[in-house]
Order: sequence, then C-alpha cells, then structure tokens
Amino acid sequence: MSARSELLKSLREDVHRPLTKEEIFEKFEIAKDQQQIFSDLLDDLIKSGQIFKNSQGLYGVPEKFNLIGGRIEKIASGNAFLIPDDPEKEDIYISSANMNGAMHNDKVFVRPVHSERGKSQAGEVAEIIERVNNKIVGNLEKYKNYGFLIPDNNRICNDVFIPPEALNGAQNGQKVVAKITRWPEKNRNPEGEIIEILGDKDDAGVDIEAIIRQLDLPGEFPDQVLNQIENIPDQVSEKTIQKDDERQDLRDLKLVTIDGADAKDLDDAVSIEKLSNDVYRLGVHIADVSHYVTEDSPLDNEAYSRATSIYLVDRVIPMLPKKLSNGICSLNPQVDRLTMSVFIEYRLHGKHGVEIIDHQITKSVINSNHRLTYDQVQNILENENSSERKEYSDFVEELEMMNDLRDRLRQNRFDEGSMDFNFTEVKVELDEEGHPANLKKRHHREAEQLIEEFMIAANRIVAAEMSWREMPFIYRVHEEPDLDRMQQFNEFIHNFGYRLKGVKNGVHPRALQEILEDVRGSKEEKIIETVMLRSLKKAVYSEKNIGHFGLGITHYSHFTSPIRRYPDLTAHRVIKETITEGYLSDERQDELDNQLPKIADHCSLQERRAMDAERDSVDLKKIEFMEDKIGEEFEGIISGITGFGIFVELENTVEGLVHIKNLRDDYYHYDEQKYHLIGERTKKIYRIGDEVKVKVTKVNRDDRQLDFELLEKLN
Repeated sequence: MSARSELLKSLREDVHRPLTKEEIFEKFEIAKDQQQIFSDLLDDLIKSGQIFKNSQGLYGVPEKFNLIGGRIEKIASGNAFLIPDDPEKEDIYISSANMNGAMHNDKVFVRPVHSERGKSQAGEVAEIIERVNNKIVGNLEKYKNYGFLIPDNNRICNDVFIPPEALNGAQNGQKVVAKITRWPEKNRNPEGEIIEILGDKDDAGVDIEAIIRQLDLPGEFPDQVLNQIENIPDQVSEKTIQKDDERQDLRDLKLVTIDGADAKDLDDAVSIEKLSNDVYRLGVHIADVSHYVTEDSPLDNEAYSRATSIYLVDRVIPMLPKKLSNGICSLNPQVDRLTMSVFIEYRLHGKHGVEIIDHQITKSVINSNHRLTYDQVQNILENENSSERKEYSDFVEELEMMNDLRDRLRQNRFDEGSMDFNFTEVKVELDEEGHPANLKKRHHREAEQLIEEFMIAANRIVAAEMSWREMPFIYRVHEEPDLDRMQQFNEFIHNFGYRLKGVKNGVHPRALQEILEDVRGSKEEKIIETVMLRSLKKAVYSEKNIGHFGLGITHYSHFTSPIRRYPDLTAHRVIKETITEGYLSDERQDELDNQLPKIADHCSLQERRAMDAERDSVDLKKIEFMEDKIGEEFEGIISGITGFGIFVELENTVEGLVHIKNLRDDYYHYDEQKYHLIGERTKKIYRIGDEVKVKVTKVNRDDRQLDFELLEKLN
C-alpha cells in the first residue's frame, strides 16, 4: 500500500481526533530526513481535497470535519452544485447565498446544511482549495473612470469590477481579458486588471479568440516542447520495429481508418477476420502515442496541462504538436505506424446474438490499407452500385462483416441497458473570412455507429483486463443518478403520458432506454431527452472503478484516443507496462496510486472546459448566421415552454425565444403541471412539438440570444 493510501486509511479508521503535523510524523515514525517529503505529500493531499487542515493547523480526512470535497458547477440562476471528488457521492445543491465567494469550477470543501429542496442534499462552501478562474474574458462596460467586465461565460455570474488604475487603456464595448486581483466575497464582486485587449467585440475573429483566452491555453507550444520533438522521427524505421521483440508485426493484416472527411489526427484503425462460419476476430488498433511521449518530459507535461484537444468551429487546439498528431502518431494509409492492438473474438448466434470468447492486448506495428471517410463507408454499405464500392473493392467484404458485427454489438448493448440519445449535431461551415455560410446537420448513420461500437468494445476489454489484474488504472465512470432527480423526471414525463419503471428503488438504465425508445419520433422527444440528460450525473475520470451507468456496463475506460485525450495516454502507459512485465512493481503501483487521482480530477476539469468552449463556438456562429436574417420567416417546432415564453427550434437547429409578452392575440398563462401555454379567452394551447411559423425580430450575439415573433400555429 502506498504512503498516501496508508495515511488516508489510518486517518479514516484508526485516528479519532485531528492531529498536528508533528503527531502525524510520530504516528507514522517518519525519520527527520524524510519529514520534508512527507510534508510535501500532506500539502498535495490538501490541494487534492483528500485531507483538510483547519485554522488551528490540525489535519484529518474531510468527512471527519463533516466536509465534502469537489468542484463547483454553477447554473444560470447563480446557484450551483458541488460535483464531489468521490464519484459515488451525490451532487450537493448550493444556493447563491452559500457560495461564499466561490466561482464556477473552483475546487472547494462544502459543509452540508438543512435542505429546503425535498430529499436533495444542500450545502455551503466552507473553504476554497483551488481557484481556477484566474483570468476572465468578456465585454467591458465603462462608467466615467472605472468599469465592469461582463463575463462571456454565463456560469461566471459575477461581473468583475475594474478600478481606474487597472483599465490600462481599454475602452467601452471592447472584448478584454482581466486578471483577478481580488476574489469575490459575500455581497462583493471580484476585482480585476485588464491585461489584454482583444479588440472591438464586433470585430471579425474576436469572438473565437475570446473563447480561446477563456480556456487560458497558449496557441503555440513552448520552446522546450519544440526542441524535444525535433528528435522524433517522421517515419517509423525498421530498426525501431525489430528492436522490440514483443511488438507484433501486423503490416500484412488488412485494415483501414474510418473518420470524418476533415479529420487529420487518425488515432484508430480497424480490422476483421472470419475465423469460421460463426466466429469473427475484430481488431482495434490505436496509435502508440506513449512510445513518443515519454513520462514527465516537457512534451508530456504540456500534454497533461492541456489534457485534451479542443475542436472549435474554425480551428483545432491540439493536445500534441502537429508533428505527432497529424504525423508520426496519425495512422495515415500506406505507412508503418506503431500501435496498441486489441483483438476480440466473437461467436455469432442467431440473427442478432454475439458473445466474447477470447481477447488479446498487444503492442503492434500496422500499415493501413485505406483512409476511408464515413460518407464513403456509408455509400459502400447502402449502395451496391456506388463508385466507392468499386474503388475499395478489396475491403468491401470486411466492411460488410463489420456492419453485421456492429448491428449485433449495438443490439446487445441496448438489451443490456445502454442508453441511446438521439440529439442532432450540427457542423458550421465557414466562408473564407470565417463567417458562417451554412449549418449542416450531422447524422449518426451505420458508418459512424460502426466505429463507435468498436471503440466501446475495446474500451470495455481494456478496463476489464486492468480491473481483473487489480492494477492502478484510470477509468471512465458514470455514477447512478440521484433518486430524487429521477422522481422529479418521472413527474415531468407523466405529463406526456409516460412512466419510469422502478423509480422508487433506484432506476436501471434499461428503464431510461425504454423511455427513449418510446418517445422516438414524437413531438416531445427532444424535451424529454434534454430533461433526462440533465437529470443524470456527468461522466468523469476516476481511479475508482464504479462502472458506467449510461452505457450499462461495469468496466469502462478511455483508451482509443491517445492523440487527443490525456487519460487515454495514461491508460496506454499502464497497460503497456502491465502486459510487457506481466505485473507492476510495488513501487510503480505506489507511484500510480499517488498520480492517478490528480490526473483524473485535472482531466475531468479540462474536459468540461473544452466542451463548454466547443459548444460556445458553435452557438456563437449559429447566432452570427442569423444576423442578416432579421425580418425573415421560418418554420420550426416548439422545443420548450416556460412561464416567460416559447422556445422554437428551426430546421437548421437554431433556437430562439418568443416572449410571452409578444403573444398578441390573447393573454396566455403557463400551466406548470401540463407544460403548456393556454389562452385566457381563446383557450388556444401551445405544446412542445407543435409546428409554428415565426419571424426573426432580434439577434443578440453578446447574449447568444435570438428573438422570434410567432406568426401562426401550423398544426
């Protein structure tokens, strides 16, 4: 057991009062020459939220002080939830009055308080462990000789006061970056100093630059990293391959990559072999990034800091430099590449049956036959006369076998309880000047599903293997939802005639999947899917394997995208060491026990920030797309109803609001029980899913808002 684990276990189970640092040294018999190392360990445990140090300098585990550690997730109302570090604990509601100066994504200790929200836990921020929002991006509103920065991120609900001496030449209406100089306190805004002026808020390109600054990520890689990658070759040499006896040579195996047409970082390839009439051997081959990104090198430290590649509408901010992400690590066709391969043998039975009979994880070298796109694969699968079918005739049989296996795996997964949301994605197509020219819907067809199922299959195998071996590992986990949220969701869907099974005793994901299947194609599909998703916990990274509720499986990890996700790179290192040696030394296990909680927490935070930025960049361009369409009429579907108005989604996925005050033919009242608006005189009813015609009346890019006038109800 590592020193970290032993200390935490003892403080939880053997110690019945808070201890001073000297008492901890004495209890654990820490020699004088080791006390500084142990002090550093204590500081690290405090920063990670696993140990609490009170104002008297006494140490203990948080639960002994009636505290829960985690990160703040603010909602638009100004209230928030604590997302606990322990994924098995329930989220805790925190009212704006109990934030005590904490901001979105800050790491904090929360003390439970009496709840006015039924069975939901509530709390107040007792201590802030780590501040995250050191820099804030937004619009400057200037008043005489001082100003306020209005944050672009609507989850940072505090405007930042900018005193006269800290304006540094910034003018009213400019998009700026401010460094926080004084953190918020109860009933007091944070203060800041302008450190960068991005330009006028309406200038071309400023909006996306603001999103990048909001992430606080550098555009370029530091010199140390660039110096390191100079020594990385552009091609895989035969000498490198021959030097590693344990690396399987798969260069004669037929395999392909399947990705979007504009993808450049190709980190997965797939193969399939028919071993007998009822046995398929699937191969999932993932770029061996860890071969080039050595642990604790400048390149590794930068990859850890970024934690993920970020895909904005007009650019990619990569986790790794292009020399790796688009070059030596990318599984480009007709070139040798180092990989980690997962082989899974399946026995087929009946029309949809499938079961795993064997698997293997190995280091490998491959040479991809083709770089296929989703559109090409889809044309091959659904059109026997397609040009793609002729061009790639050497791989048509394999694609058809893959599609058969895809169907079986997908059906089997849903039978086990995996959930399948049907949200429409949109790709923003830009013109040469970076303005949105078109909004194109993305469809989740068989080609996309094929890769999705194979990646899930590989991730499951890897996680199960490491769990069985009882090795320290980083898992992708998704906790069961809070019971009270499921009861609230059940009350919501009851208004549409649906009922959630087993809600009194804890919900099985299969019950939620049945609801998703029942609402598919209905008027209320989108709103029910949206409310269901908001009722679930968020998937995170954790060193604890508690399973993945949404997928309905007990072992899951992220292994298949090491070019763009740091947890996958970490998983590769542990797997490679384990399968090479057959075990991990006690010293290495101790090291991983210390590292993995920090890696998991950091990567979960960076993932959330990246997702926010990606969504913001799309939403921003959607609004910009509508700026020249004021006065134009569109048909749409009512996607939501509130007490202040009707949300309408257009065919192009843009959503806008019809304010209730602008409904002119009657006075309308909101029925909370039935989720509809009803006219006082006419008794006209507006429900979710109704088709309507609207006119665009206002476009506000700053607030990401679009206002409609309701012209008529179409059905």
